[in-house]
Amino acid sequence: MERKISQHVKDILSVVPDSPGCYQYFDEKGEIIYIGKAKNLKKRVSSYFNKEHDIRKIQVLVKQIKDIKYIIVDTEEDALLLENNLIKQYKPRYNAMLKDDKTYPSIVVKNEYFPRVFMTRNIVKDKSTYYGPYTSSYSAKLMLRLIKELYPIRTCYLPLTPETIKQKKYKVCLQYHIKRCKGPCEGLQSQEDYAESIAHIKEILKGNSSEISKLLYKKMQELAEELRFEEAQIVKERYEIIENFRSKSTVVTPTLNNIDVFSFTDAEKSAYINFMHIGNGAIIQAYTFEYKKKLDESKEELLSLGIIEMRNRFNSSAKEIIVPFLPDTELDDVVFTIPQRGDKKKLLELSELNVKQFKVDHMKQAEKLNPEQRNTRLLKEIQEMMHLEKLPARIECFDNSNIQGSDAVAACVVFVMGKPAKKEYRRYIIKTVTGPDDYASMKEVVRRRYTRALTEGNPLPDLIITDGGKGQMEMVRSVVEDELNLKIPIAGLAKDKKHRTSDLLFGFPPESMGLVQKSPLFRLLEQMQSEVHRFAITFHKEKRSKSQTKSELDLIKGIGEKTKVLLLRHFKSVKRIREADPEELKKVVGEAKAKLIREWKVEN
Repeated sequence: MERKISQHVKDILSVVPDSPGCYQYFDEKGEIIYIGKAKNLKKRVSSYFNKEHDIRKIQVLVKQIKDIKYIIVDTEEDALLLENNLIKQYKPRYNAMLKDDKTYPSIVVKNEYFPRVFMTRNIVKDKSTYYGPYTSSYSAKLMLRLIKELYPIRTCYLPLTPETIKQKKYKVCLQYHIKRCKGPCEGLQSQEDYAESIAHIKEILKGNSSEISKLLYKKMQELAEELRFEEAQIVKERYEIIENFRSKSTVVTPTLNNIDVFSFTDAEKSAYINFMHIGNGAIIQAYTFEYKKKLDESKEELLSLGIIEMRNRFNSSAKEIIVPFLPDTELDDVVFTIPQRGDKKKLLELSELNVKQFKVDHMKQAEKLNPEQRNTRLLKEIQEMMHLEKLPARIECFDNSNIQGSDAVAACVVFVMGKPAKKEYRRYIIKTVTGPDDYASMKEVVRRRYTRALTEGNPLPDLIITDGGKGQMEMVRSVVEDELNLKIPIAGLAKDKKHRTSDLLFGFPPESMGLVQKSPLFRLLEQMQSEVHRFAITFHKEKRSKSQTKSELDLIKGIGEKTKVLLLRHFKSVKRIREADPEELKKVVGEAKAKLIREWKVEN
């Protein structure tokens, strides 16, 4: 099929260079609708127009492109960074969007004579040193609390300089008296001593807490040897605080340093990525985030977006990145590692554990707001488990019920999008089968249902589930495929010795689907099995109850259905009606009908 491309777009395509860069697509209103990056602009941009696309969203996008602009950069990494910044600035309609794009807090060590250390969301270029950003203000506050427990530094805003301190312009505050500050404002703490504390704080903020721990331990030993026990006790307390912090943070061997870890999982409309930065074997930063898919982007492309976004956001310059698969990009002086064993594999597994939990939590929250999402997800699980061509939106379940072949009945229940469609439930009296033959009964019912569906044009199911194992599945298949020439997937719900749902069977020959007991999917299928069994049993009981009274009370001329119900409600059984006192019968059904019942009793 020939594409309709405007002459303006053709002219641009003819001059796009073979260079790395970013491209922008504009619609007829002049608004940016898509931003992309490419190692080779000419090849990437041309590919949108010179080949057919299976994805409907891309077809719609291409139809709306009325203008193209591009920016050339030196490397693919520069293109990625530029793309990330442009997407955040313009938020184009067809780009995968990062859901959480807020400003994160950092901890700053101010460029001052006696530096202050505090949390901020504003980065000011005043030669101060910034650490982070942290994934939440809670994380940043915890780090500040640790620092303040270790080192008594000032929290005031006084402009301390050598001159103001000499002139004794300031007085110590409450922080000094409660021993959270050593009073540099009055010259009670030297600049050298304060600078040593700041040097230690910077190392902790960099993630080098193990080095500080070693220094504190050494200093504690030296003070003890010099019999300066009070000072040694203070250092010991700091050492224990930082060791406690390290024990909670360390996840692998301390030899691993300055490494980024990324893991990935996705759902139909979202992708989830976990980022962790490792320093000296401890997690310095950890964050999980979500991308909203717009054009069914590949997992490699989405992982690339996540890597660039997080490294840019958290100012990471790690030379090694641990990933579950190679992303769709290359970074200068950076090695991508897919670990197979050892500590790096443990780190990746930890990251994957976090991203999977984030996905589960996120989907649970979404399902609370929109319960239909849960059923859609479970149906999607069934589709993927059985490799079905389409979502099993309409599922029909069958079950038989009889006692030694008597009053044989069957039932069919219908679930639409995981919910019972009770108006479409159907009951069947078995007509052609004599004796207790569940297989023949199943064939009769399935044949009757789908022959009628074809004749009347009623909807056919996307999946048939039979309450039974391999034998029942084969009976359904022989009718659906061999007799009616229909292609409908067939599954069976097997039960254990205690007659409880135990497994889902599918395929011919049938194979176990490895149903996880007590999982949400298990409970949905269990609900379907219980519902069709309940519906069949209820119908069977009703039919059996009618047949039990028919041979007795229906033989009495003049006694109709309403009178029969009235008698059975009062006397509970036909036997008690036979034994009833004439006066009691008269009170229940009147004199005329009581006479008919007395005559029947005499005759029988």
